[in-house]
Amino acid sequence: MRPLRTKSEPNRLLDTVGDSLAALSGGVNRSKLLKAGLIAGGVAALTAGSAAISSIRRRMERNES
Repeated sequence: MRPLRTKSEPNRLLDTVGDSLAALSGGVNRSKLLKAGLIAGGVAALTAGSAAISSIRRRMERNES
């Protein structure tokens, strides 16, 4: 008899997210969801990069004074 194997926390999270997206998508196909995800990820990356640059500039200005 094999021991019962339960899913790890990351696998459960991925299943939950996948189920939620499937429920929300309705008539939206997978490629449109992928494009939307890539756009959202790009916007998040640009925002984070801009914040990092601003932080570096502030530190440099503080050190020059």
